[in-house]
Amino acid sequence: MKIGIDLGGTKTEGILIDNDGKELTRKRIKTKKNYEGTINGIKSIVNEFESHFGVVDSIGVGMPGAVSADSALVKNANSIWLNGQPLKKKLEEVLSRRVNLENDANCFALSEAVDGAGQGQAVVFGVIIGTGVGGGIVVNQKILQGRNNICGEWGHIALPNRTQDEIKYVNKCYCTRAGCMETYISGPGFSSCYNLRHNANLDSHEIIEKYPKEEDSVRALNLYVDHLARGLSVVVNILDPDIIVLGGGMSNIGYIYESINENLKKYVFTDKLHTKVVKNIHGDSGGVRGAAWLS
Repeated sequence: MKIGIDLGGTKTEGILIDNDGKELTRKRIKTKKNYEGTINGIKSIVNEFESHFGVVDSIGVGMPGAVSADSALVKNANSIWLNGQPLKKKLEEVLSRRVNLENDANCFALSEAVDGAGQGQAVVFGVIIGTGVGGGIVVNQKILQGRNNICGEWGHIALPNRTQDEIKYVNKCYCTRAGCMETYISGPGFSSCYNLRHNANLDSHEIIEKYPKEEDSVRALNLYVDHLARGLSVVVNILDPDIIVLGGGMSNIGYIYESINENLKKYVFTDKLHTKVVKNIHGDSGGVRGAAWLS
């Protein structure tokens, strides 16, 4: 049996699966927004599962951010109370065993590669398009981490070939750089671009609800898919994955899948494009299931 923990900013979710991936139980608790509270929350889930099902074979935790290759401390986490902390070491002390700790986008990619939309594919690029934009790379069902432990962080590459119009109607990224993909294709980025252009104050759901009745919404969604294709073309030109699996809240927009693959063909440097962009299978469970598959 395997335990997976998805450590989010607002909720911490745990799942127990057997070695074939069958879900045995799950639990969700509110994340305490402090370091010790977060540790204790994870411990409580593990203790509850093992009290009912016995000692598990492995424990995996998916988290926002990454672990520094130099210091072994958490970095780049939007749950800021984790940054600078030895999370892996602390969990292993508290639980008295090895803990596999990974970026949550990597866990999503692993889940979809093992028994999701990318099953059977050698190279899977898992994409998160939600409140933020992230990604993970899985090769032969193993996460590719990279020398700096930032593989798949395509949300902070610049949108290719930005027009003056696209430069004008976008906010600067929180990372202080200009033109990041996250500022165009995250949920907040999508709505921000729309609102700046139309002097409005709508969230992404309200904009999408207007499709296809209002021309502004149609244009916004067409532009969104084009932005997504342009950003993914950079990844395809470098990584050349077998499949790209979309996750996160924005991945639920059905319109994306009607045209994303045709749009992507326009920007990738090849005569015939075999890589397909598809929706995930496991939905919100992707991260927690991927954490359980860590080994």
